[in-house]
Amino acid sequence: MVRKTVCTFLWLTAGMASALAQTSQLLAYVDPFTGTSKSTTLTALAHGAGTEQLANTIPAVGTPFGMTQWTPQTRLTEQKCVAPYYYTDSLFTGFRCTHWLSGSCTQDYGSMTVMPVCGELKTTPDGYASTFSNTGETASPACYSTLLGKDKIHAAITATARCSMMQFRFTKEDDCHIVIRPNSDRGKGAVYIDRQRQEISGYNPAFRIYHGQGQPAGFSGYFVVQFEEVFSDAKVFRDNTILAEDSIKDNTGIGAAVKFNVHKGSVIRIRVGTSFTSIDAARENLATEINHWDFTAQTKTASDIWNKALGKIEVTGSSEKDKTIFYTALYHTMQHPRLFNDVKGTYPAFAQSYQVKQLASGNYYDDFSMWDIYRAQLPLYEILDTTLINDLVRSLILKGQQGGWLPIFPCWNNYTAAMVGDHAIPFIASAYNKGIRNYDVEEAYRLMRQNAFDTAAIADYKEGKGRRALSSYLKYGYVPLEDNVPYAFHSREQVSRTLEYAFDDYALSTIAKALHKQKDYAALTKRASNYANVFDPQLGDVNGRYASGKWYEHPDRDKKMFFITEGTPRQYGFYVPHDIPGLIKLTGGNKKFEQALDSLFLNQQYWHGNEPGHQIPFLYNYVNAQTKTIAHTRDIRAMEYGVGPGGLCGNDDAGQISAWYVFAAMGFYPVNPVAPEYAITIPTFERIVIHTGAHTTTTIRTDFKGSPVSIGTIKKDGKPYSTRRLLHTDLMKGGVFDIYPTRGGQ
Repeated sequence: MVRKTVCTFLWLTAGMASALAQTSQLLAYVDPFTGTSKSTTLTALAHGAGTEQLANTIPAVGTPFGMTQWTPQTRLTEQKCVAPYYYTDSLFTGFRCTHWLSGSCTQDYGSMTVMPVCGELKTTPDGYASTFSNTGETASPACYSTLLGKDKIHAAITATARCSMMQFRFTKEDDCHIVIRPNSDRGKGAVYIDRQRQEISGYNPAFRIYHGQGQPAGFSGYFVVQFEEVFSDAKVFRDNTILAEDSIKDNTGIGAAVKFNVHKGSVIRIRVGTSFTSIDAARENLATEINHWDFTAQTKTASDIWNKALGKIEVTGSSEKDKTIFYTALYHTMQHPRLFNDVKGTYPAFAQSYQVKQLASGNYYDDFSMWDIYRAQLPLYEILDTTLINDLVRSLILKGQQGGWLPIFPCWNNYTAAMVGDHAIPFIASAYNKGIRNYDVEEAYRLMRQNAFDTAAIADYKEGKGRRALSSYLKYGYVPLEDNVPYAFHSREQVSRTLEYAFDDYALSTIAKALHKQKDYAALTKRASNYANVFDPQLGDVNGRYASGKWYEHPDRDKKMFFITEGTPRQYGFYVPHDIPGLIKLTGGNKKFEQALDSLFLNQQYWHGNEPGHQIPFLYNYVNAQTKTIAHTRDIRAMEYGVGPGGLCGNDDAGQISAWYVFAAMGFYPVNPVAPEYAITIPTFERIVIHTGAHTTTTIRTDFKGSPVSIGTIKKDGKPYSTRRLLHTDLMKGGVFDIYPTRGGQ
């Protein structure tokens, strides 16, 4: 069910409602509740299990790629795989300042929560939790609102990149409190009452995950809460115990309660600033981003920011439902990586202990779900926002310089070495090969080369630095089954690692060639063929292999195997995006490769909820069977994406699942994200206008009436163009592409 996406209440004045309505535009197509419940799509039900069936998105309020997202809170913990909000929950416990990795199965960190409470003061969530109804919620990326059933409080929130404004309207005379809690599961953090400033401040320390599990992450989530009205009293508490003090720290269940005397119609507004460096920086961020108390104006500002961001791609034609799916997907691609610096450029040093660095220019980002987003989410912004991409690459270089190694999967501003592969390398290579180079290329190459050729010392390796199982991979040309890959969050998974490393080596080879590093280029080009070393000719698919060269004796192509990451050999066996002709040859030629693709779909083994298969529907283009690419991409768009809470087919993983839809709906996809080209299909919409990061405008037009089954011709600016691949340079130059489809029976 799609609810209204304009954040309004019955108590809004006509002027306020009018102002918000005027800013709806594309924002009205975004449904932030999509993905907030268990997936109801076909492949998620068939192949997913447990948390894999949850998209794990939240109705996030903020701005694109912001430091902090703000969400209604229905779950209290910062534990792994528990999102702050689920659509099916019935108890509201506050507005949460969250750093949840959107669509993931990770953990929150450095969060805090604000909750209005009337009547007798309760200081534990069990005591003050309020019922609320899905039918009473309205949400957009710029504003969320709900009616709290317990005390009939109308609650709303809007936000900026680092800060928020909340508004609570009361329906009866009462003593009410604003309860503020740092959400530490570890009994850490602090809360301070500053009566002179009339504000509450505090912090919640972040802790590492995966490598260094449970160790301090070296920074905290800092916050400052300010009130429009003078409060009559304020107290700190620990669980159910209220204390006559102005501060408390390092205890369980701590917080502050700020008292107000309200009457029917009273409105309390508060502002919250956040930072990863200090309370003072949080206060400064707030003074810069929200220096007024006009909730309507702030919501309009946020709406305008989102409309501009969503307006980078304008679509017309098709159904209103398709537009909702498209713009909701685009919104989900704008959650991460996360802005990590303050307004004055200060940020916590990577993998350090409470050290603060200063940027010379640009912005610093973290929370790169790299195994997922290098495939399509980051390439999408190589088209739409080259300034952002330059900032992201510079951020990775800074991490490598400060920590000593280029990170594998940098989240929580630390090394994690999560998942498999070494995918900062293909991301940087992708940016470089698409002409995005406003960073120190030689320094980037040095760090990438170190990951590809050097093994970290054991102390560093245990910290998550360096490529996992590199020594085995270099010795055998694959990761043998005897290597259980210790000190990795995902142990074993040797075949998937081999396939991903071969792609990573190819990616680095493209930069080695461009920089005339011939010796490296020769070695990396040879290693890029290592995928063939795990292709079992008798099985006709990838298989585990021992150091002796012997194949694993009991493979099952359609069952999850220990040497495959989150999938089956048949699903992962098509992951050779850099050498599709070589994979076709291994499979036995074009016809057999096409039959292998057919068997995946006919046996219902295609799993769209897992990233390594996202390129598969487009592989038909490489064996002269584009009609099947068109058919399968159309079916996937229709069956694996929908509106409402169950409308995503698996973990959205920082926007990668959503990015696939954005690309496919536009009619092209980066099968090999390092190469400056895209495979083509028929788009969802009649007209797509892309405003590129090169300040050009590219229009894609097609007549999709009826049931198009193939592409007859494509023209660019009236001249014939390839029907199977779109060059990045042509896309970024601007102009008009006309796609002329053919239909059944023609």
